[in-house]
Parts: sequence; structure tokens; C-alpha cells
Amino acid sequence: IKPTSVCGQYLAKHPIDNIQSLVDAAGLKPIRSRSKYNGQIRYESGTLVPNGEYLLMAFTKLDEDGLGRMSRDEYLDCLSKLWQEISKHYGQTDVCVPILGSGITRLDDTSLTQQELLDMMIASYKLSAHKIKTPLKLHIVCRKCDGFSLIIIGEHI
Repeated sequence: IKPTSVCGQYLAKHPIDNIQSLVDAAGLKPIRSRSKYNGQIRYESGTLVPNGEYLLMAFTKLDEDGLGRMSRDEYLDCLSKLWQEISKHYGQTDVCVPILGSGITRLDDTSLTQQELLDMMIASYKLSAHKIKTPLKLHIVCRKCDGFSLIIIGEHI
């Protein structure tokens, strides 16, 4: 996990001594196939594990070199599962998520821009049957970068 990523920053501030105990407490069942990276146990992308007031997510499968890779369809399936999981776990509070995949995750061996990923996340949420109930809100956290603008949301779909 890259120390400058959202996950890396979280783990630096909130070290986890025993991730397996969190997984066990959440009652997660691993998926049948093992990771190509060291044959480790895998969980469905988009699955959440509560850790206090935070929700940790299984995101992408790792290749033989430990690099995160997924197809666009897998990305959209992950988002669908995420909205379902958030609906189950959000506990009547606002929810903040980063733009998923905007770091070093590879989608279809290409790098989608933060703008394209945000558009996909918003479209996926709009189509989902699982929503955060008003007056609560879903906040998508965007890092400042060149070529990114909230004004042009939806132009890349």
C-alpha cells in the first residue's frame, strides 16, 4: 500500500494490529479464487469491513506482482457492491468516499482520469437502488489536480 494513498494515510494514522479479527467480526466469507499475488485469500470487491467509525473496503484484485488491476466491468460491479454495503453500514451519518481507482489501480491496462472515474462513480450511484437517505449525504472526495473540474461532471460518460 502506497503511503501517500488514501489507504496508506489512513493506516498511518490508524494502524490495524489484526485485520483478520475485523474480517471475522464482519462475518465476511472469502471468494473461491485466491489472489494471484502470493495465493492470498480474496474478498469480493466493494465489500466493507467496519473499523470503528470507518468502513474499510476490499477494492481490487492483485496480479502476480502485487499490482491492483481490474476491468471496467469489475470496477462497476465493485461500485454496485459498495453502494449496497454503504446502505447496510452507514449508520445514519453522512458518508465520505474518495474517487476509487484514481491512484495506481489499473483499469483495463489504462489509466482513467480522476474526471472519468468520478463520472463513473456518480452514474453508478444514480443507477443504484441503494441510496443514503435524505437529509444525509454521500460526499465524494476529490484531490486537486490538473484537468479536473466539478463543472464538467458527466461529460465523459
